[in-house]
Amino acid sequence: MNQLLDGQTALVTGGSGGIGRAIALRLAEQGAAVAVHCRTALAAAREVASAIGDRAVVVQGDLADEETCHRIVQEAADRFGGRLTALVNNAAVQPVQPLPGMTAADWRAVVDTDLGSVFACTQAAADIMRAQPGGGTITHIASIEASHPAVGHAHYSAAKAAVVMHARSAALEYGRLGIRVNTVSPGLIDREGLADAWPEGVRRWQEAVPTGRLGRPEDVADAVVFLASPLASWITGHDLVVDGGVSARPTW
Repeated sequence: MNQLLDGQTALVTGGSGGIGRAIALRLAEQGAAVAVHCRTALAAAREVASAIGDRAVVVQGDLADEETCHRIVQEAADRFGGRLTALVNNAAVQPVQPLPGMTAADWRAVVDTDLGSVFACTQAAADIMRAQPGGGTITHIASIEASHPAVGHAHYSAAKAAVVMHARSAALEYGRLGIRVNTVSPGLIDREGLADAWPEGVRRWQEAVPTGRLGRPEDVADAVVFLASPLASWITGHDLVVDGGVSARPTW
């Protein structure tokens, strides 16, 4: 039985844990060879690659630096014989800082990683994809905070809103080159210790969300697989919200 991503080669930034790990594993389950990127968590990235097997490689670097973004994308393609058919821009930081006391350096630290890396990695990947048969797909992991801001997340919400618009702009400019660009916007995704660290927030979410639960990393991964697959061959410039329906809740 053919898998959805047979023959594909993919790079997942921030692939060493959480959502990135789930994306890397799900892409591999559906037939793709996967480059797992990390900044510092090399042991964790190697564990993800080991779980995938001989179709996985690890690439490392700080995506706040534009040249490093280009190097990582090229390295991933080189490890797969010069081909890269799917890029998943997942790497991000999400500090909590009140806006009144936020410095320009605080702002740049988030925007340079969460938005700057998307710009640089997309540009580098598109240069490879446009020159190969079949083009490729690029998927940014955004957030429902792109349209629903949270206190202490002004820099993060602004960066994610820009990520959504970047995907739409890139879809417009790269579409004729055979490259589709979309975003996946998760809601609250469960992780180890979240309920203990933020019990009130988890309770409010579970009361608000129509499906009655937090998201799982695999929920996001499934959306990424769909967008990278032939099933989504006529979908580009789209923001696929994966939030259990919480965005449908009235705000008044």
